[in-house]
Amino acid sequence: MKLCVYFGTFNPIHNAHLAVANYVRSNYDFDVILFVPAYKPPHKEIDDELAHHRLNMVKMAIANESLYNMSSIEYSNSRFSYTYITIQELYKRYPGIEGKINFIIGSDAFREFDTWYEAEELKKIIKFIVFLREKDLKLDYFDYLKEQGYDFEMAKLPFIDLSSRVIRSRVKKGKPITGLVPQNVIEYIREHELYKPKPEAEENKEATQEQPKEQTQEQSQEQEQKPHKLL
Repeated sequence: MKLCVYFGTFNPIHNAHLAVANYVRSNYDFDVILFVPAYKPPHKEIDDELAHHRLNMVKMAIANESLYNMSSIEYSNSRFSYTYITIQELYKRYPGIEGKINFIIGSDAFREFDTWYEAEELKKIIKFIVFLREKDLKLDYFDYLKEQGYDFEMAKLPFIDLSSRVIRSRVKKGKPITGLVPQNVIEYIREHELYKPKPEAEENKEATQEQPKEQTQEQSQEQEQKPHKLL
């Protein structure tokens, strides 16, 4: 089985995510493109209450695509979602994988890959398919990484200037997101009133409660990254 994985927070999944997956489907011969939503990514602050909504939205967005599948593997416990650990587990779950697992990644994240958990080991067991997530970045920008053992190729899909942050901002401001997000996901966001501004009293309460939490997370990340420096 030829497997390609698409990790992300998908908060929410949108049409640029799907354009990337469609490009991979059309230009490669993978048997499965596996979407893997992160439960608790170590490099981002994510509202825990949105975790299962993000999972549901991915499931809805890819429901009609036979080549696409979704794994909730990172929802199996409450720890941080470290890609290296998940990839190792995927090799165990799919023993018939042909060659390396292919890994979809944006150029912005690829630029920071050496800060990821166990990046030196991770880069040995996956092949990257890198998509432009920045304007005016040349396709040969990362060629120097090949000398450092990175196995990757640059996708030729033009940069799409759309992000989940833009979607969340538009929803918060009451602006339409039609054409930016699959229609069934738009309806889900409306039904569950996601990304809307919270009442001021509730925001102040959360800000007071979350301060110690952020400090703990930062300390945890520092402890994880000390033994190894390393998108």
